[in-house]
Formats: sequence, structure tokens, C-alpha cells
Amino acid sequence: MYTYCFSFDNIKMSITPFCRSRFVLLLILFSIHAPSFSQSTHAVSGHIRDAMTGETLGGASVRLQANPSVGTRANSYGFYSLAIPDGDHVLVISHVGYQTHEVPVAIREDVRLDIDLRSGELLDEVVISKTAVSENVRSPQMGVAKVDVSEIRHVPVLMGERDVLKTIQLLPGVMSGGEGSSNFFVRGGAGDQNLILLDEALVYNASHLFGFFSTFNSDAIKDVNLYKGGMPAQFGGRLASVLDITMQDGNRKSFGAEGGIGLIASRLKLDGPIVKDRGSFMVSGRRTYADLFLKFSNDEDINKSRLYFYDLNAKANYRIDDRNTVFLSGYFGRDVLGYSGLFGFDWGNVTATARWNRVMNSRLFSNTTFVYSNFNYNVNIESDDFDFVIASRIQNLNVKQDFQLFSSARSTWRFGVNLLQQRISPASINAQEDTPVNSLLLPSRAGLEAAAYVSHEWEPVERLSLIYGIRLNNFLLFGPGTFYHYDADGDIVGSREYGPGNVVQHYINPEPRLSLGYLLQRNNSIKLSYNRNTQNIHQLSNSTSSLPTDAWVMSSNNIKPQVADQAAVGYYQNFDNDRYEFSVETYYKYMQNQIDYRNAADLQANEHVEAELLYGVGRAYGVELFLKKREGKLNGWLSYALSRSERRFDGINNGRWFAARQDRTHDLSAVGMYQLSRRWNLSATFVYSTGNAVTFPSGKYTVDGRTLWYYTERNGYRMPDYHRLDLGATWESTLAKKFKSSWTFGIYNAYNRKNAFIIDFRENEHNPNITETYRIALFGIIPSVTWNFKF
Repeated sequence: MYTYCFSFDNIKMSITPFCRSRFVLLLILFSIHAPSFSQSTHAVSGHIRDAMTGETLGGASVRLQANPSVGTRANSYGFYSLAIPDGDHVLVISHVGYQTHEVPVAIREDVRLDIDLRSGELLDEVVISKTAVSENVRSPQMGVAKVDVSEIRHVPVLMGERDVLKTIQLLPGVMSGGEGSSNFFVRGGAGDQNLILLDEALVYNASHLFGFFSTFNSDAIKDVNLYKGGMPAQFGGRLASVLDITMQDGNRKSFGAEGGIGLIASRLKLDGPIVKDRGSFMVSGRRTYADLFLKFSNDEDINKSRLYFYDLNAKANYRIDDRNTVFLSGYFGRDVLGYSGLFGFDWGNVTATARWNRVMNSRLFSNTTFVYSNFNYNVNIESDDFDFVIASRIQNLNVKQDFQLFSSARSTWRFGVNLLQQRISPASINAQEDTPVNSLLLPSRAGLEAAAYVSHEWEPVERLSLIYGIRLNNFLLFGPGTFYHYDADGDIVGSREYGPGNVVQHYINPEPRLSLGYLLQRNNSIKLSYNRNTQNIHQLSNSTSSLPTDAWVMSSNNIKPQVADQAAVGYYQNFDNDRYEFSVETYYKYMQNQIDYRNAADLQANEHVEAELLYGVGRAYGVELFLKKREGKLNGWLSYALSRSERRFDGINNGRWFAARQDRTHDLSAVGMYQLSRRWNLSATFVYSTGNAVTFPSGKYTVDGRTLWYYTERNGYRMPDYHRLDLGATWESTLAKKFKSSWTFGIYNAYNRKNAFIIDFRENEHNPNITETYRIALFGIIPSVTWNFKF
């Protein structure tokens, strides 16, 4: 027997007697806690900024000194609102790397209070908390990591280039895509299942030089937040994680510059006020110069070759008045490779974001966003026999309207809508008439993804807090073009022609989200979460490293949206007066409509690429441990993940579960940073992981004198275990007060471990009946040095 709370009869809504009793019970429960609302309350609101630069400080904590359980956090634009009872209070404001600030405030009416925080770098003998005290314990949000940009500057990495993506790979549940790769996998998900945002703009390929460096210049970054579980309802479109990166606004007080010169790249950032205290700008650029060394070669072909990448970040903002602020930001990055005019390969991203922040009133905040993203690549082949170009492009336009309502000290609502238009132009070949290669023009595909969401962060009773909400995702695939239907064997069984604007396929998916936290004591808590995510754009790749030439496809009449349901539970503890942070999380994720490929699948420039695809399910589960020391001369963290990631397809391994390519049983990272003196900072990173799952031949046979390899099981073997130690040291100069400089020295792979990048098979040179394996290691020991400056 089913009981419904609402019945619809002739478009009339009635409440059943059963539900009336529920509503009465809710009213009774509400009345129990009503005294906290019975006295008159008003809101104190404003922006929290850096006192020296005027940068807004998103995520800053604002709490009552007399009752720390009453508080709020500034949003990503530094705006906060806290409704508190009338009377005299003291607010305690804290943020990563800043002095905790106490502000007395008298509440008789709504109060506007902008707060400036001073950086801990200004003090010699004061220990600054690395995060708001106990915020990791108090917040119901779980599976989130806020990366401190100052820590990125000390973590030793390849070639000495500070790298956000390499740093997040040192967190539990985040695995590297391979030796030196900036690609990453989160909780058993694939690389394309990570939503990467730069100032709210989608970034499709976040790497330079085939993954050795990320597209994100650390000089231009203000905030980095990684969500790997309990994903907030305002984010959607990917299954595994959200990497939300915010660029710096620029200094509103004075002009400045900083940069660095390294062995392979140099960078420079300029910022300053447009109008002092009202607007600012920031421009940051980076370029490698390996191609300059090629000019010294005596080989004419090498002398004419090209090998470099560049990126440019730019941002401007202007505060029109106390209620309205506008932002413009953009990113432009490109890789250029070429050999003697015979071969050329270039790829890159372009993003542009325009935002309008409006404080509607003391409790309601509005953000309107327009975003453009473009990723494309071009491959040029030109010789005596061949002359053709392969090109591909992904474009999208995104319009977002977000609201945040601070309804009370214990209740915050977020709601909004999102309209995303995408167009994919798959790899097509444009060949000259006199070349033996035929031109191939594949049709573009256009889709529209509309979403609406609402979420509520609420503390209904003391110690219990929760974030619950729902996101409704609506995807439509449009013509024009011919759309085919394929059977289980990949054969065409039908087709239909669609005109421009005609809807080919339509998918609606609700995505519920829930995160719940219970504070056991002041310094420990337990949390649980459940969330569902869907994904309508899919990357087709046969490798663990995301390549620029990987094909992308939308959900269609053959490809259904990927769906993931994830449940997680965790325990969080701070101890030794919040100097140490510990957490353990366990999760289970079930994934539907996963994509894999038939044996010998042709994924590039293939009009019928959907015929090469297989569809199945996946599961990922594991335990993650994290221990971090926040304060003192020695800081750092230790992370460990024990996990499995598996897939099942009817057409693979006879329908049995098998390990996904990114499956690793053990993944361990240890990071240490030691302040030896005022001038010297030492750092070290050690990583260990079991090898990726790979498909190796199980035997061989000979046909007409040719050796053919025999494969039995997909991903049935393992690469060797991976481990590496990196060392770093930074020397700070104190020659002048306004001019700061430092030297950063690094050793990547300090004990010269020959980690396997590729393992392949070959016949023994002396006995063809003997098969031998050989290993290719990408990097040995690599020293680096970089000079950094700031004024």
C-alpha cells in the first residue's frame, strides 16, 4: 500500500490525513527550536578582503566569539551575511594564511561591515592557522580539499614548474595519469569525468606538452577547490570530481610585478589598480623556450623545428558601488610543435568569462555569468607526397544565474539556472588535390544542456548540519545531419536525417545531493553523503594520458548519459589544539552507461565511431586516510588510498568484472616542508603506487612468417609498482624591503628510479622462439633551478 503526500485530481492539490500528521509533527519540532528565532535578529554583511591588495577572500569563516557554532562562510566572491540577535557581539574572522581578526559589532539594524584581513607573512613570531579553526570538522561538506596556493610554491615538481594539477595528485583519492602527467583520476573515475573550471569556464584539455605541465600558471591563481564527493548542486556535467580554480583579481592598492626564470620556462605577472580601491587588473604570462636552443643546432631540420607552449591569464574587475561589481577574465594558451616544416601540431584553449555580482539586499547575493570556451587542435603534414590538415574543435557558450540567500545564522539557500550550448567539430581531413590522402569532412554535432538547482545548508539542531538539494539536468541533441542506429555487433540497422534545430534525442535526469555532518565534540565529527551525477559529453581515449587528439562525442540516440551514484561516510578529527588534522573516508560508487571500445577500434576521423563503442557498468570503492600538520617549522601531510575501480561489459572478458585502466590498489603520498631559517625552506615529496592495469599478450602465433600476439583478458596484468622521491629547497633574499627574490632548487626523482612508462614485447634477437619484455623509462634524475622575484 502506498501513501502519497499530495494527490492531483483535476489539477487540484490536496493534503492527505497521513501527511497532515507529518506537517503537525514538523511544526512541533520547529517550535522546540523556535526560541533561537524568537528575539529580533538583523544581518551583518559585507565583503572580506586582503588588507594589502584588496583581493576578496572566498571561504573566509565568520563566527560569533561567544557561540562559535553560529557562523557562516564567505562565498567565492568574499561576500558574507550573518543573521544574529540584536545586541553587542564580537565577530571572529579567519582565513587561510591570515591573522585571525576580532571585530566588535552592535546589532540594532542591518549592518554593512567590510573586513580587511592581514596576511600572516607580515608577522615574525605569530603562528597563523592554515585554515579556519575546526572548519573541516564543522562543515557538513565532505570529500572536498582546499589547496593552499602558498603550499604549491614549495612542493617540488618536474622541471621546477609550480603545478596545481601535480599538487592535487598528492591528495587521497586523486591518482596521477602516469609519469610526469598532469592528467588525474578521482575515486576510480576516468580522466574525462573531471569537471575543470577556470573562473567558471570549462577547460577540456588542461595540459601542455602532452601532459607534462598543466595549463594553470600558479602566479595567476587565487583559490583551488577540489570536490571528489558530496558535490554541491551548483556543479554538474561530470561524474567524478569538480576542480574549481579562481584567478586572482589583482591588487586594488598599488602596482606590482612578480615572475620567475627557470631552465625551460619564464613567467611574469603584472597587476595594479584601475581606480584605487574600486577596480584592478591582473595579467600573467608564461612561455617555454626550448625552441630557442634548437636554433643552435647544426642540423638544418632541427634548426627549423618548433617546440614551445605559452599561456596568458588576464582579469579585470570594477566595483560600481557597494552593491554591484563586474568582472572580466580570460585565458589563452597554446602548444606548438613542428619538425622542419614537414610536420606541425598545435592545440590550445581559449576561455572568456564576464560576471556581474549584485548584493540584492543584506541577505541575498546574485551572480550572473556569461562564459565562452574553445578547445581546438590542428595537425599539418606537408612533404613531397603529402599535404593535408587534420582539425577538430569544441566550443561552448554558457549562461548562468546563481543566487545565494543567507536566510538565518543557521540556514543558507543556493539556487539558480544554467544554459550550456555545445558544438563539437570532430577530426576532419582537408587534403590538397594532388595528394594521395582523401579529404574527409565529418558533420558537427550541437547540443543544449539546461539545468536548474536548489540546495539548502541548514543546522536544524545544535551539532547537526546538512546540505541537501537537487539538480535537474535536461540535455537535447540537435540536427542537422544523418544519425545512425547500430546493433550490438556495431552494424548499421537504420538511419534518419534531421534538419537544423530538430531534436534528435532528449534526456532528463534528476540529480539529488545530500551531505550530513554531526559534531561529536568541538574537534571531531562524522559525516555522510550521497550524490548522483550525470554526464553528456564523453572522451574517447585508449590511454591513461589525456591527449589533445582524443575524440569527444555527445550523448546521442546510441550513447546514453553516464550516471554515477556515490555514497560516502567519514570521520574527522583535529587534535593538539588544531595543529593536526586527520580524516578517514570510505566510499562506494556505481556507474551506469560506461563506455569502452571493441578490439582494434578506430576512434579517429571515423564517421561511424559510435559503432566502435561498447556500453556497460562500473563500480569503484575504497578507503582514504589523510593526516596533515598545519603549524610549526615542519608542515606537510600524509595521504593513503586503498581502492578498486572495475568495469563490466557484455562484449569484454565474457561479461566478467575487470580492472579499469586507472585501477590502483595502493596509492601513498608523503609531503614535508621544513622552515630551516628565515631564508631557507626545505621540502620533499615521496609517492608510491601499485601499477596501472594493462592488457598484455598471453601468447603468440606465426602466420606467413609474421608474429601475431594473442590476447585473452582485458587489463588482466599490472605495470610494475611506481615510486619516486623529489627534493626541493628555496632560498629567500632580503636585500630590499619592496623587492623580494628567491632561488628554488629541485631534484625530481632523486634516487634515479627507472619507473616504467611503457612495457613492450619483442622476439629475442638470437632465438625468435623466445619472447622478451623491455621497459622504457621516461625520466631519470632531473635537477632544476628557478629564480623568482616580486616587487
